[in-house]
Amino acid sequence: MSNPLQTSGLPAALSQRKLSVGWMPARSEGLGLMLPVPLLWWINSSSLWQSTLKNLPESWEKVGYFFDLPDFLSWKATGVTARSLCTVVCKWTYTSDRGWDDSFWKMIGLEDLVKDKYEKIGNHVLSPGEAVGKGLTAGAAQELGLPEGIAVAASLIDAHAGGLGVIGADVKGHNLPCENQPITSRVAMICGTSSCHMGVSESPIFVPGVWGPYFSAMVPGLWLNEGGQSATGKLIDHVVRGHVAFPELEAKAEASAHSIYTYLNSHLDLIKKSLPVGFLTVDLHVWPDFHGNRSPLTDLTLKGMVVGLTLSRGLDELALIYLATIQAIALGTRHILEAMQAAGHEITTLFLCGGLSKNPLFVQMHADITGKPVVLSKEVESVLVGAAILGACASGDFASIQEAMAKMGKIGKVVQPNHEHKRFYDKKYKVFLKLVEHQREYRSIMNSL
Repeated sequence: MSNPLQTSGLPAALSQRKLSVGWMPARSEGLGLMLPVPLLWWINSSSLWQSTLKNLPESWEKVGYFFDLPDFLSWKATGVTARSLCTVVCKWTYTSDRGWDDSFWKMIGLEDLVKDKYEKIGNHVLSPGEAVGKGLTAGAAQELGLPEGIAVAASLIDAHAGGLGVIGADVKGHNLPCENQPITSRVAMICGTSSCHMGVSESPIFVPGVWGPYFSAMVPGLWLNEGGQSATGKLIDHVVRGHVAFPELEAKAEASAHSIYTYLNSHLDLIKKSLPVGFLTVDLHVWPDFHGNRSPLTDLTLKGMVVGLTLSRGLDELALIYLATIQAIALGTRHILEAMQAAGHEITTLFLCGGLSKNPLFVQMHADITGKPVVLSKEVESVLVGAAILGACASGDFASIQEAMAKMGKIGKVVQPNHEHKRFYDKKYKVFLKLVEHQREYRSIMNSL
């Protein structure tokens, strides 16, 4: 979320300070800081805040608008304060059929927002891809070096744009189970520092531990469910760089002119001998919630676990814990998909994008462990493709989001699961679920003191 702004566009300052608000990916205590609503409540009423910044009430009065970042950027580009349906539905408790709920805002003590007819948080809501105002203003055009009046689209949150950029691609001729099926049979995974799992449905599906359903929040006319893992790329980086053998890995990777992850993948191929690479972790298991669990357990108190460590400290052991961590993330994805399927989703195919989709080991493990084919986007930066789809609709080049998705989303590669390895990964999954069961048992034992 951006700084709160006065109607003039200047930040609503506290004396010489600017009031800034941030969020931590999907992990918060007490107030649920991922969402803007608890933040507004905290700003307006928190005794801690008021004791630290004495003139907060005056600053609250100065605030003209609260923006989620995508809407802030649209406003900067066009001068129009319209909000995207995606941001207000997914983050601000707005519903596409009923709009804002007056009783909710009054209940939490933010009735000021109701009095001004929601001007501060948005009383003009557009569907993603709709044209905002008259396009780029003269000032924005000059700053960007673009012609004035270029169409600006109502936005999507970054991960949702990635989902839009990949989930609707034409799959004809690739022998995929989702061919000639609605896109409700697909899940888009946007995997980077953290990961999001985007699935859509024709009717609302409530999945325990998975956000949503949100109507038209990504694909118009369809309900969105969003699962997620709070740390994925960040976790892999943490495990690899924290290992005692990392300096050796770094030196050897640099000498071979490869990235550390390409080198680790090659090293695993060297030590696997006659085994499939994934089988190297038969007695090494990881529970990946070093930063709490977002989906499907929604338990921020969970911790990471590693079972099967030895006294060995070399590059072989670093490669193995790297592999086990990737497998744990893929097992977490399987956990999310099973929750979605148990609630009513019918998922046959995964569509991956983001930085981790560049790692062939990460991709293959997701295919093998979930048992589903993985489709990779031709354009790795699918968030940009999603943004381009929105722009192409706002400019009138396409009549609908669905048409633009099919024409602009392109398949780069399909990775099939190795079904011969299913029995091994089914056993790994049983161990995976036992890990969290045991962690909760340990907590119960300690809490009984």
